[in-house]
Amino acid sequence: MSNLVSVPKNGSLTRNNSNENFPTLSTWLDDIFNRDLPSVFTSNFNTGMTLPKVNIKETADAFIVEMAVPGLKKSDFNIDLDNQMLSISTKTEENKEHKEENYTRREFGYASFKRSFSLPESVDADKIKAKYTDGILNILLPKREEAKQKPARTIEIS
Repeated sequence: MSNLVSVPKNGSLTRNNSNENFPTLSTWLDDIFNRDLPSVFTSNFNTGMTLPKVNIKETADAFIVEMAVPGLKKSDFNIDLDNQMLSISTKTEENKEHKEENYTRREFGYASFKRSFSLPESVDADKIKAKYTDGILNILLPKREEAKQKPARTIEIS
């Protein structure tokens, strides 16, 4: 293997009239758009929804799912059950327009999330209920009769 350098016909290894020290238009634009914008510019642009927190409780008769999702309406939710997979999702769209004499300001935003849970076989899928109150989505997953915890009892010896 050889380490030969190809030499231009004029015999020079350096470029004449080089502009390496001056940024080109494309590198200058890349620098502008790849910089982090100050928070004053980005503070109102990210109105997306984060993944909501969930509490899951088990009682003797049921599982209870509580999800904190304030600011929504019950019509915003989709709750689906498919093959023992419970999915909770929402999509919201917000459009605002503010007009004054010399300007118009428009803001829009979209938010969505989806949480899915694999349900145990002990859940009675036909009796699942959901309600949304004060920013909390509650889903009641009743257990089948044979899966419910029976109270302790004393067995008499005969």
